[in-house]
Amino acid sequence: MPCSIRDSFDLSGKTAIVTGSGRGLGKAMVKALANAGANVVIAARTREQIEETLAEVQAEGGSAIARACDVTSSVEVNALVAACIREFGRLDIMFANAGGGSMQGDWAFWEYPDDAFEAVLAANLKSNFFCGRAASKHMVECGNGGVIVNTASGTALRGNRTFAYPTAKGGLISLTKSMATILGPHGIRVNSIVPGYVSKAPPDSDEEAAARILRGQNIPARRLGEWWELGPLAIYLASDASSYVTGQMFVIDGGGLAAGIGPTGLAPTHDKAST
Repeated sequence: MPCSIRDSFDLSGKTAIVTGSGRGLGKAMVKALANAGANVVIAARTREQIEETLAEVQAEGGSAIARACDVTSSVEVNALVAACIREFGRLDIMFANAGGGSMQGDWAFWEYPDDAFEAVLAANLKSNFFCGRAASKHMVECGNGGVIVNTASGTALRGNRTFAYPTAKGGLISLTKSMATILGPHGIRVNSIVPGYVSKAPPDSDEEAAARILRGQNIPARRLGEWWELGPLAIYLASDASSYVTGQMFVIDGGGLAAGIGPTGLAPTHDKAST
């Protein structure tokens, strides 16, 4: 039966894991999910960062634990899920957010090393497979369905000279669709978030604030996104408000892709000579 709009966003009694959540977008997701009532496992490699996030969540009355995890290791990911089950008895939501690092270096394309390419794939594609596999195994065994959300990138939808990162993120969008197809019959929804230019923390100086304003002028929204703006989208995708949504990618970029802005910062000009 349909519930009220307010109730459809309520995550009380649910448990979520968010990887890469010591700072930036992952931290925004953690704080939003906890605010909506979920128990949250805060996971990242850097213990100091996840402990800081944990303290902030607890100070606001949220329920959470922090666990260090290298998501490029399937063993550590499996242990992360096991820790979640031991602490909270369930896992309903997996936000596989960890990733990053272009590893581009100064190599020409034809000289790009195997290990550099493998490192980028491990951090941005294989890690999501590990998270999705570990989470879905528990969700299927419990029979209560669940939600998996992968964080991709706007670079996946455009060409980019730092090719390894967008290649991995493009594969992640495809993996998301395949996972949705495979896991849908088990009541598990799988979607991806595709951020554009989004700041990962408040500016640390007036100069940085001015640089962000300048960088955002070619975006239709006329500004960069803020890290906390990922929170409401995270709640929507994790909650019953999106109960009929799966296999989709949600672009949150202020209209950058629609306007033709590429990851290299190129954008159409709009002066009289170009019309």
